[in-house]
Amino acid sequence: MNSAIVRALLVRGMLAGLGAALPALIFAYLVGEGPVDAAIAFESAHAGGHGEEELVSRTVQSTAGLATGVLVFGVAIGGIAALAFCFALGRVGRFSARATAALTALAAFLLVYLVPMLKYPANPPAVGNPDTIGKRTTLFFLMIVLTVLLGIAAVLLGRRLAPRWGNWNASVAAGAAFVAAVTIAAVILPSGENTPHGFPANDLWEFRLASIGMQAVLWAGFGLLFGHLAERVLEPRTATATPSRTPTPVA
Repeated sequence: MNSAIVRALLVRGMLAGLGAALPALIFAYLVGEGPVDAAIAFESAHAGGHGEEELVSRTVQSTAGLATGVLVFGVAIGGIAALAFCFALGRVGRFSARATAALTALAAFLLVYLVPMLKYPANPPAVGNPDTIGKRTTLFFLMIVLTVLLGIAAVLLGRRLAPRWGNWNASVAAGAAFVAAVTIAAVILPSGENTPHGFPANDLWEFRLASIGMQAVLWAGFGLLFGHLAERVLEPRTATATPSRTPTPVA
């Protein structure tokens, strides 16, 4: 794949990420802001009136701040996912551009978000000890790196076993090896749980479901949009001239 095509796909990946971020933003605002407000109220109630003064108002945080964060994140992950698509195209099977884009989005959702979140679940912004945020962030990104590397290793293992075991058996074996390796990594890594005692479990559960839902909307939208755009780059439709027909004279 030459550099011009990679560049075109990169730009379209960023555009697809931006487009996918719009419904994710709406979902985050409608579903996720309620649990965040509940977490802030909990923190304020337990601060005894000595909470730090907000540099940015809650209204700005929940509107312009949320929009900026989600849209910038969408553009960034769109570009990264487009590069991953360029690497995966033709290497994971004889899939079309749309199918490869869908598989790339699904793999990104699982490896970059869902699997690491099982070890280090999302917490509302106001929840947790601020002194440990650096450690928790480091552990979360370490889990992402390990999950991505183990996912790539599982794909390579499946491709290596496929000629001898068949595609189905090789896929099952590679998937089982991935689950086992991720489980071992999750057991070895330290816990990052830092939810304060007495925090409402219902609010925490709703926030985590909202977080999963937002990521699912984002990656599903990216897979659909980028698949369409990538197909137009890689499989352009060539216009074929339709031969004119000479009317047959009626006797």
